[in-house]
Amino acid sequence: MLSALSAASHPRPGVVSMIVALAGGVGGAKLAHGLSMCLPPRELAVLVNTADDFDIYGLRVCPDLDTVMYTLAGVANPETGWGVKGDTFAALDMLRHYGQDTWFRIGDRDLATDVLRTYMLRDGRPLTEVVSAMSSSLGVGPAMLPMCDEAVATVIQTPDGELDFQDYFVRRHHEPTVTGVRYKGVEQARPTLALLSALEGAEAVVFCPSNPIVSIGPILAVPGMREALLRSSAVSIAVSPIVAGQALRGPADRMLESLGHEVSALGVARIYQGLVQGLVIDTSDAELETPIRELGMEVLVAPTVMRDDADRRTLAEVVLRFARALNHGR
Repeated sequence: MLSALSAASHPRPGVVSMIVALAGGVGGAKLAHGLSMCLPPRELAVLVNTADDFDIYGLRVCPDLDTVMYTLAGVANPETGWGVKGDTFAALDMLRHYGQDTWFRIGDRDLATDVLRTYMLRDGRPLTEVVSAMSSSLGVGPAMLPMCDEAVATVIQTPDGELDFQDYFVRRHHEPTVTGVRYKGVEQARPTLALLSALEGAEAVVFCPSNPIVSIGPILAVPGMREALLRSSAVSIAVSPIVAGQALRGPADRMLESLGHEVSALGVARIYQGLVQGLVIDTSDAELETPIRELGMEVLVAPTVMRDDADRRTLAEVVLRFARALNHGR
Protein backbone atom coordinates (compact mmCIF):
# COMPACT_ATOMS: atom_id res chain seq x y z
CA MET A 1 0.00 0.00 0.00
CA LEU A 2 1.29 3.43 -0.91
CA SER A 3 1.42 5.40 2.35
CA ALA A 4 2.32 8.79 3.78
CA LEU A 5 5.56 7.19 4.89
CA SER A 6 6.60 6.19 1.41
CA ALA A 7 5.02 8.97 -0.64
CA ALA A 8 5.34 11.99 1.61
CA SER A 9 5.30 14.47 -1.23
CA HIS A 10 2.27 12.97 -2.99
CA PRO A 11 -0.84 12.98 -0.77
CA ARG A 12 -3.67 10.74 -1.94
CA PRO A 13 -6.99 12.46 -2.67
CA GLY A 14 -9.57 11.65 0.00
CA VAL A 15 -7.17 9.54 2.05
CA VAL A 16 -5.18 10.79 5.01
CA SER A 17 -2.56 8.60 6.71
CA MET A 18 -1.54 10.60 9.73
CA ILE A 19 1.85 10.79 11.36
CA VAL A 20 1.47 11.91 14.97
CA ALA A 21 4.51 13.42 16.70
CA LEU A 22 4.67 13.81 20.48
CA ALA A 23 6.74 16.89 21.25
CA GLY A 24 7.83 19.40 23.84
CA GLY A 25 10.73 21.81 24.08
CA VAL A 26 13.25 22.79 21.45
CA GLY A 27 14.34 19.24 20.55
CA GLY A 28 10.77 18.17 19.92
CA ALA A 29 10.09 21.29 17.88
CA LYS A 30 13.14 20.65 15.69
CA LEU A 31 12.09 17.14 14.72
CA ALA A 32 8.47 18.24 14.24
CA HIS A 33 9.84 20.85 11.82
CA GLY A 34 11.86 18.18 10.03
CA LEU A 35 8.75 16.02 9.69
CA SER A 36 6.83 18.99 8.33
CA MET A 37 9.44 19.32 5.58
CA CYS A 38 8.87 15.70 4.56
CA LEU A 39 5.09 15.39 4.76
CA PRO A 40 2.05 17.18 3.34
CA PRO A 41 0.53 19.35 6.08
CA ARG A 42 -2.64 17.29 6.39
CA GLU A 43 -0.62 14.15 7.08
CA LEU A 44 1.16 15.47 10.18
CA ALA A 45 -0.25 16.23 13.62
CA VAL A 46 1.95 17.42 16.48
CA LEU A 47 0.74 16.49 19.95
CA VAL A 48 2.29 19.04 22.33
CA ASN A 49 2.94 19.06 26.06
CA THR A 50 0.97 21.74 27.93
CA ALA A 51 2.01 20.97 31.50
CA ASP A 52 4.57 23.79 31.47
CA ASP A 53 1.82 26.35 30.78
CA PHE A 54 1.40 28.98 33.49
CA ASP A 55 0.12 32.47 34.24
CA ILE A 56 2.37 35.51 34.50
CA TYR A 57 1.76 39.25 34.04
CA GLY A 58 -1.93 38.34 33.96
CA LEU A 59 -1.47 36.26 30.81
CA ARG A 60 -1.67 32.57 29.97
CA VAL A 61 1.73 31.51 28.64
CA CYS A 62 2.21 28.20 26.80
CA PRO A 63 5.97 27.78 26.24
CA ASP A 64 6.01 24.39 24.50
CA LEU A 65 3.03 25.15 22.28
CA ASP A 66 4.59 28.45 21.25
CA THR A 67 8.02 26.92 20.64
CA VAL A 68 6.52 24.31 18.32
CA MET A 69 4.22 26.86 16.64
CA TYR A 70 6.97 29.41 16.01
CA THR A 71 9.32 26.71 14.74
CA LEU A 72 6.77 25.30 12.30
CA ALA A 73 5.91 28.83 11.19
CA GLY A 74 9.57 29.63 10.53
CA VAL A 75 9.66 32.57 12.93
CA ALA A 76 11.44 31.04 15.94
CA ASN A 77 14.56 32.71 17.26
CA PRO A 78 17.38 30.60 15.76
CA GLU A 79 19.77 31.49 18.57
CA THR A 80 17.59 30.22 21.41
CA GLY A 81 15.11 27.92 19.68
CA TRP A 82 12.27 29.65 21.54
CA GLY A 83 10.66 33.05 21.19
CA VAL A 84 10.36 35.07 17.97
CA LYS A 85 13.38 36.03 15.88
CA GLY A 86 14.14 39.73 15.88
CA ASP A 87 11.86 40.34 18.84
CA THR A 88 12.18 43.41 21.06
CA PHE A 89 11.54 43.74 24.79
CA ALA A 90 10.08 47.23 25.23
CA ALA A 91 7.02 45.99 27.12
CA LEU A 92 9.19 43.98 29.51
CA ASP A 93 11.42 46.99 30.07
CA MET A 94 8.34 49.03 30.97
CA LEU A 95 7.17 46.37 33.40
CA ARG A 96 10.58 46.54 35.02
CA HIS A 97 10.17 50.30 35.40
CA TYR A 98 6.93 49.60 37.22
CA GLY A 99 8.89 47.49 39.68
CA GLN A 100 7.86 44.08 38.36
CA ASP A 101 10.20 41.12 38.58
CA THR A 102 10.75 40.25 34.93
CA TRP A 103 12.57 36.95 35.44
CA PHE A 104 10.50 35.33 32.68
CA ARG A 105 11.46 37.11 29.47
CA ILE A 106 8.70 37.57 26.93
CA GLY A 107 9.38 39.58 23.79
CA ASP A 108 6.90 42.08 22.37
CA ARG A 109 5.75 39.84 19.51
CA ASP A 110 5.60 36.87 21.86
CA LEU A 111 3.56 39.00 24.25
CA ALA A 112 0.97 39.57 21.51
CA THR A 113 0.55 35.81 21.25
CA ASP A 114 -0.06 35.56 25.00
CA VAL A 115 -2.49 38.49 25.00
CA LEU A 116 -4.62 37.02 22.21
CA ARG A 117 -4.54 33.49 23.66
CA THR A 118 -5.59 34.78 27.10
CA TYR A 119 -8.43 36.78 25.54
CA MET A 120 -9.68 33.78 23.57
CA LEU A 121 -9.50 31.44 26.56
CA ARG A 122 -11.37 33.91 28.76
CA ASP A 123 -13.97 34.09 26.02
CA GLY A 124 -14.63 30.42 26.69
CA ARG A 125 -12.87 28.86 23.72
CA PRO A 126 -11.04 25.56 24.44
CA LEU A 127 -7.28 25.51 24.11
CA THR A 128 -7.40 23.15 21.11
CA GLU A 129 -9.56 25.64 19.20
CA VAL A 130 -7.35 28.56 20.24
CA VAL A 131 -4.17 26.80 19.13
CA SER A 132 -5.71 25.82 15.81
CA ALA A 133 -6.80 29.39 15.06
CA MET A 134 -3.50 30.98 16.05
CA SER A 135 -1.25 28.46 14.32
CA SER A 136 -3.30 28.76 11.12
CA SER A 137 -2.89 32.54 11.25
CA LEU A 138 0.89 32.02 11.28
CA GLY A 139 0.71 29.72 8.27
CA VAL A 140 1.35 26.48 10.16
CA GLY A 141 0.02 23.64 8.02
CA PRO A 142 0.21 20.56 10.29
CA ALA A 143 -2.39 20.17 13.00
CA MET A 144 -1.17 21.33 16.40
CA LEU A 145 -2.91 19.45 19.20
CA PRO A 146 -2.53 20.31 22.90
CA MET A 147 -2.31 17.16 25.03
CA CYS A 148 -5.62 18.21 26.65
CA ASP A 149 -7.85 21.26 27.06
CA GLU A 150 -7.73 21.14 30.86
CA ALA A 151 -5.04 22.96 32.85
CA VAL A 152 -2.23 20.65 33.99
CA ALA A 153 0.90 21.89 35.76
CA THR A 154 4.22 20.10 36.21
CA VAL A 155 5.44 20.46 39.79
CA ILE A 156 9.10 19.76 40.54
CA GLN A 157 9.93 18.21 43.90
CA THR A 158 13.31 19.17 45.39
CA PRO A 159 15.04 18.71 48.75
CA ASP A 160 13.83 22.22 49.66
CA GLY A 161 10.21 21.66 48.65
CA GLU A 162 8.08 21.87 45.54
CA LEU A 163 8.62 24.35 42.72
CA ASP A 164 6.39 25.32 39.82
CA PHE A 165 8.05 24.11 36.64
CA GLN A 166 8.95 27.52 35.23
CA ASP A 167 10.32 28.59 38.62
CA TYR A 168 12.61 25.57 38.53
CA PHE A 169 13.44 25.71 34.82
CA VAL A 170 13.78 29.43 34.10
CA ARG A 171 14.01 31.36 37.33
CA ARG A 172 16.39 28.93 39.02
CA HIS A 173 18.07 27.80 35.79
CA HIS A 174 17.13 24.14 36.49
CA GLU A 175 19.80 23.96 39.19
CA PRO A 176 17.88 22.34 42.11
CA THR A 177 18.14 18.56 42.39
CA VAL A 178 14.93 16.89 41.24
CA THR A 179 13.67 14.25 43.66
CA GLY A 180 10.25 13.79 42.09
CA VAL A 181 7.77 15.14 39.57
CA ARG A 182 4.01 15.36 39.72
CA TYR A 183 1.45 16.68 37.27
CA LYS A 184 -1.04 18.82 39.16
CA GLY A 185 -4.57 18.56 37.83
CA VAL A 186 -3.86 15.70 35.44
CA GLU A 187 -6.53 13.51 37.05
CA GLN A 188 -9.22 15.77 35.59
CA ALA A 189 -7.64 15.93 32.13
CA ARG A 190 -8.71 13.89 29.13
CA PRO A 191 -7.41 13.51 25.56
CA THR A 192 -9.43 15.67 23.17
CA LEU A 193 -11.58 14.25 20.42
CA ALA A 194 -9.23 15.79 17.84
CA LEU A 195 -6.27 14.08 19.46
CA LEU A 196 -8.01 10.70 19.69
CA SER A 197 -9.10 10.99 16.06
CA ALA A 198 -5.51 11.66 14.98
CA LEU A 199 -4.24 8.63 16.89
CA GLU A 200 -6.96 6.40 15.49
CA GLY A 201 -5.98 7.38 11.95
CA ALA A 202 -2.24 7.34 12.56
CA GLU A 203 0.13 5.17 10.59
CA ALA A 204 3.04 6.05 12.87
CA VAL A 205 3.52 7.77 16.20
CA VAL A 206 6.87 9.49 16.74
CA PHE A 207 8.18 10.30 20.22
CA CYS A 208 10.40 13.29 19.47
CA PRO A 209 13.74 13.75 21.28
CA SER A 210 12.12 15.66 24.13
CA ASN A 211 12.71 15.30 27.87
CA PRO A 212 10.94 12.02 28.73
CA ILE A 213 10.08 13.22 32.24
CA VAL A 214 8.73 16.77 31.80
CA SER A 215 7.91 16.95 28.09
CA ILE A 216 6.66 13.49 27.11
CA GLY A 217 5.83 12.37 30.66
CA PRO A 218 2.91 14.79 31.13
CA ILE A 219 1.40 13.74 27.80
CA LEU A 220 1.49 10.09 28.81
CA ALA A 221 0.08 10.93 32.25
CA VAL A 222 -3.21 12.22 30.83
CA PRO A 223 -5.80 9.55 31.75
CA GLY A 224 -6.64 7.50 28.69
CA MET A 225 -3.58 8.61 26.70
CA ARG A 226 -1.52 5.45 27.12
CA GLU A 227 -4.56 3.35 26.33
CA ALA A 228 -5.20 5.38 23.18
CA LEU A 229 -1.59 4.91 22.09
CA LEU A 230 -1.71 1.18 22.72
CA ARG A 231 -5.09 0.86 21.03
CA SER A 232 -3.84 2.57 17.90
CA SER A 233 -2.70 0.35 15.05
CA ALA A 234 0.16 2.77 14.39
CA VAL A 235 3.76 1.74 14.83
CA SER A 236 5.40 3.84 17.56
CA ILE A 237 9.05 4.85 17.50
CA ALA A 238 11.09 7.21 19.66
CA VAL A 239 14.23 9.24 19.11
CA SER A 240 16.52 9.30 22.14
CA PRO A 241 17.12 12.78 23.59
CA ILE A 242 20.22 11.45 25.34
CA VAL A 243 23.36 11.30 23.20
CA ALA A 244 26.62 9.87 24.55
CA GLY A 245 25.27 10.05 28.08
CA GLN A 246 24.23 13.70 27.90
CA ALA A 247 21.25 15.84 27.02
CA LEU A 248 21.98 18.13 24.10
CA ARG A 249 20.30 20.95 26.02
CA GLY A 250 18.29 21.31 29.19
CA PRO A 251 18.33 19.24 32.39
CA ALA A 252 17.13 15.87 31.10
CA ASP A 253 20.38 14.08 31.93
CA ARG A 254 20.60 15.40 35.50
CA MET A 255 16.89 14.82 35.99
CA LEU A 256 17.10 11.21 34.84
CA GLU A 257 20.04 10.57 37.13
CA SER A 258 18.45 12.09 40.24
CA LEU A 259 15.24 10.11 39.60
CA GLY A 260 17.13 6.82 39.39
CA HIS A 261 17.19 6.27 35.63
CA GLU A 262 20.27 5.36 33.65
CA VAL A 263 21.45 8.43 31.73
CA SER A 264 21.73 6.83 28.32
CA ALA A 265 19.70 5.82 25.32
CA LEU A 266 19.20 2.50 27.13
CA GLY A 267 17.70 4.38 30.06
CA VAL A 268 15.33 6.14 27.68
CA ALA A 269 14.41 2.79 26.12
CA ARG A 270 13.46 1.42 29.52
CA ILE A 271 11.18 4.39 30.17
CA TYR A 272 9.37 3.84 26.85
CA GLN A 273 9.37 0.04 27.03
CA GLY A 274 5.95 -1.33 26.17
CA LEU A 275 4.91 1.86 24.37
CA VAL A 276 7.26 1.98 21.40
CA GLN A 277 8.37 -0.69 18.96
CA GLY A 278 11.51 1.08 17.80
CA LEU A 279 14.15 3.48 19.06
CA VAL A 280 16.48 5.70 17.04
CA ILE A 281 19.81 6.23 18.80
CA ASP A 282 22.83 8.31 17.85
CA THR A 283 25.87 6.77 16.20
CA SER A 284 27.87 7.59 19.33
CA ASP A 285 25.65 5.14 21.23
CA ALA A 286 25.94 2.23 18.79
CA GLU A 287 27.21 -0.11 21.54
CA LEU A 288 23.76 0.14 23.19
CA GLU A 289 21.98 -1.41 20.22
CA THR A 290 22.10 -4.98 21.56
CA PRO A 291 20.90 -4.27 25.13
CA ILE A 292 18.07 -2.12 23.77
CA ARG A 293 17.04 -4.91 21.39
CA GLU A 294 16.94 -7.24 24.40
CA LEU A 295 14.13 -5.07 25.75
CA GLY A 296 12.04 -6.10 22.75
CA MET A 297 12.62 -2.99 20.62
CA GLU A 298 13.98 -2.59 17.15
CA VAL A 299 16.91 -0.17 17.00
CA LEU A 300 18.17 2.15 14.31
CA VAL A 301 21.59 3.79 14.72
CA ALA A 302 21.87 7.12 12.91
CA PRO A 303 23.12 10.70 13.42
CA THR A 304 20.48 12.37 15.59
CA VAL A 305 22.00 15.78 16.41
CA MET A 306 20.07 18.51 14.58
CA ARG A 307 22.33 21.52 14.03
CA ASP A 308 20.42 23.04 11.12
CA ASP A 309 17.36 22.59 8.93
CA ALA A 310 19.13 20.04 6.75
CA ASP A 311 19.83 17.89 9.81
CA ARG A 312 16.19 18.17 10.87
CA ARG A 313 14.96 16.98 7.50
CA THR A 314 17.52 14.19 7.30
CA LEU A 315 16.59 12.83 10.74
CA ALA A 316 12.90 13.06 9.88
CA GLU A 317 13.50 11.05 6.70
CA VAL A 318 15.40 8.45 8.74
CA VAL A 319 12.53 8.23 11.23
CA LEU A 320 9.91 7.85 8.50
CA ARG A 321 11.90 5.15 6.70
CA PHE A 322 12.32 3.31 10.00
CA ALA A 323 8.60 3.52 10.68
CA ARG A 324 7.85 2.26 7.16
CA ALA A 325 10.20 -0.69 7.64
CA LEU A 326 8.62 -1.60 10.96
CA ASN A 327 5.15 -1.37 9.42
CA HIS A 328 6.16 -3.64 6.54
CA GLY A 329 7.70 -6.10 8.99
CA ARG A 330 4.45 -6.64 10.86
